[in-house]
Amino acid sequence: MIVTQTRSAFSEKLRAMEPDARPEHEVAALLEAVEEIRALKKKHNAVVLSHFYMPAELQVKHEDGGIADFVGDSLGLSVAAKSVEADTIIFCGVKFMAETAKILNPVKQVLLPSFDAGCSLAESITGEDVRMLKKLWPGVPVVAYINTYAETKAEADNCCTSRNALEIARSLGGDRLIFLPDLYMGRNLQSKIKAETGKELILWEGKCEVHEQFTPQRINGLKMMYPEAQVLVHWEVPDDTVSDALKGAGGIVGSTSDIIRFVGESQSRQFILGSECDLGATLRGMYPQKEFIVPCIKCPHMKQITMARTLDALRSIGTEKEALFEITLEDEIIRNALTPIERMLAFA
Repeated sequence: MIVTQTRSAFSEKLRAMEPDARPEHEVAALLEAVEEIRALKKKHNAVVLSHFYMPAELQVKHEDGGIADFVGDSLGLSVAAKSVEADTIIFCGVKFMAETAKILNPVKQVLLPSFDAGCSLAESITGEDVRMLKKLWPGVPVVAYINTYAETKAEADNCCTSRNALEIARSLGGDRLIFLPDLYMGRNLQSKIKAETGKELILWEGKCEVHEQFTPQRINGLKMMYPEAQVLVHWEVPDDTVSDALKGAGGIVGSTSDIIRFVGESQSRQFILGSECDLGATLRGMYPQKEFIVPCIKCPHMKQITMARTLDALRSIGTEKEALFEITLEDEIIRNALTPIERMLAFA
């Protein structure tokens, strides 16, 4: 009876998140995997952290019949990772996120279901690049977006997310900041940070391969088709798109959590989403009475994480295959990266 109720709850939630029904055999396979994952989580005292950009089935929470114990954006999952009491963290996200969880929990096991889950932003800069920047701009604080690998964080003074970048900029001394690696996010934040803190940003040339596809032409075309819709764009979207997208229409530029909160508070019934496709699934699940127009641009790295690979990671615990999924970092990297991450979390 309990299994039947769990299957029904999972299926109902998945239908709410996805506009197109999946074939019955596909849903049946997912349900079998969910049951085994839930059993293995209990057996190994493991939790699953899942990002909003994960496929919809990986975002269904445990209490709704799914596998995710925590679902959130980068900052929310960092906060969750710090408070986890389980022995093992299964991170349904990308590699830099799993590394952050390991830095915050060095004695815990952190497993990433696919090491192909990278990030174009994180790969755009290295620790050596940061050392070079510090030589060019001695004494200027370095703020590293959370979308960076551990070796880069270890060279930074502070980490930040799109949700708390302004507050962190305000807290630092001096009249300049080195902000890396997202060029578009830096440009979008530049005027606001300058107006509120007087600080100039020294920017890097990193870009998100998903968000840079949200061009003014793409968003404006959708605005013509849906003139009553409000526009939701992420900080990582090109700055010319952001400035153009919100003209003549209500909407927001913000973090993933900012976007979710804005939709909940808005009186509008229709929204154009300028962010990763599966954030649309998140929004549909949260606000079924509202309509979301979603250009389905998927992050190829996020989509490396699947239900099957998550099951493989859990099955590997205690076997020789465990090393295929386990995040390991040098002690020095963990020590050096922990301080800027904790400074970020102080603004959570």
